[in-house]
Amino acid sequence: MRMLMLVVDDGKKEELEVLLRKSGVAGWTEIAGASGMGTTGPRLGSAAFPKTSAVLFTIVDDEKARSLAADLKTYCAECGERLRITSWAVEELL
Repeated sequence: MRMLMLVVDDGKKEELEVLLRKSGVAGWTEIAGASGMGTTGPRLGSAAFPKTSAVLFTIVDDEKARSLAADLKTYCAECGERLRITSWAVEELL
């Protein structure tokens, strides 16, 4: 199993959710309006730096993680989005 963390511009969050549904991801947790500093500059939700990011977490099996990463790569190439994805191996305890 893999935990995936996806970071995307808040304005592209709905498109990402559609892609997750089409890819068969059953569910996720979202942190909307996340602020911080990244390769595209500050995202602070302020007048000077108005953009924010959405951070989504999901847990999927290893094969789904690989296929989802391929789907996301295609999505980014088509629309120019700079989505970031990180994964961790997880173990189900209960």
